[in-house]
Amino acid sequence: MSTTQLPKALRLPPLAAHLAAAAALTLLAALPAVAQPAGGKVKVGLMLPYTGTFAALGTAIENGFRLYVTEQGGKLGGREIEFVKVDDESDPAKATDNVNKLIKRDNVDVLVGTVHSGVAMAMAKAAKDNGTLLIVPNAGADAVTGAMCAPNIFRSSFSNWQPGYAMGEVVAKKGHKKVVTITWKYAAGDESVRGFKEAFEKSGGKVVKELSLPFPNVEFQALLTEIAATKPDAAYTFFAGGGAVKFVKDYAAAGLKKSIPLYGAGFVTDGTLEAQGADADGLFTTLHYADSLGTPRDNAFRLAYAKTFKLQPDVYAVQGYDAAQMLSVGLNAVKGDVAKKTEFAAALRAAKIDSPRGPFTLSKSHNPVQDIYLRQVGAKENKVIGVASKALTDPGHGCRM
Repeated sequence: MSTTQLPKALRLPPLAAHLAAAAALTLLAALPAVAQPAGGKVKVGLMLPYTGTFAALGTAIENGFRLYVTEQGGKLGGREIEFVKVDDESDPAKATDNVNKLIKRDNVDVLVGTVHSGVAMAMAKAAKDNGTLLIVPNAGADAVTGAMCAPNIFRSSFSNWQPGYAMGEVVAKKGHKKVVTITWKYAAGDESVRGFKEAFEKSGGKVVKELSLPFPNVEFQALLTEIAATKPDAAYTFFAGGGAVKFVKDYAAAGLKKSIPLYGAGFVTDGTLEAQGADADGLFTTLHYADSLGTPRDNAFRLAYAKTFKLQPDVYAVQGYDAAQMLSVGLNAVKGDVAKKTEFAAALRAAKIDSPRGPFTLSKSHNPVQDIYLRQVGAKENKVIGVASKALTDPGHGCRM
């Protein structure tokens, strides 16, 4: 029945009718929203490098993440996963705008990223400020699980301190006393060298020179000449991606490989061996993954990855895969309701992640507590020599969580 069909006594004048309608709408708007059951898709924002020096790393991370989701039938915690992608270009200057697009424009439920530590710091700040869930599948910036730690921020990879510290112990045990370090001048390089130096000098060694060049500069010749002139017992390095390829080849071409043994965090030879060829043979590195673990869990992962992507997986693929595993653990615990962040975090802190790298747990600051392997390059593989550091826990300096 329309208002014109109402009995005359019940009809309102036109102005009064409009005012009554407006009042009703105001009252509805003021009522508390009724909580909707978790449903629909979980929107995952992938903020990774798809161009530039780290492009292959970003692709491997995404591949690993998607592989785990596929293995679960396309759902985590009972909800389908929708992906929104942003190329972060490994550019810290663009990072804040990029992450805010995902949070405020695309309304993602979860952020996954990234590779570059400087970009990751901007992501961590935005996630902390907005309360958005963030899983870091590579960038090892110590502060992410240190001073920037938060209940909604997790890492599936490592802290820069971990592989560096483990290699410092290895190089000291090999009897080297004087070492030169060389890296890009940015957070990842600085922190990796800091971890190495801490362990190496604690064991009686001395870092006699710390060399660096701006990221992503790959003009190494002047620094290689300086290494040769310094005549250290060994050199320690942190590079990754295309820069790692050129550094290893240039180091060999300069004749240094034969006279000054080169050690590094594992990223110098992970995902780069095909391009480095024989120049990488014999190099020792430390990392939380290797190509020849030979466990049933890792074998199954490697086979599935190779079949799906027609590529051999590397540490970046593992970290992406485990980022999805961690998201699954949290979502299962809250039955898909991403708003329950306290319960999500509690489930992850109590979990043991069944990773291809070997099982790991999370520290109080949400960084993996994991074995760091000593690897040596041979036949284009990072082959396991042993465990450099067992269940190594990042100190989480500055974390107040």
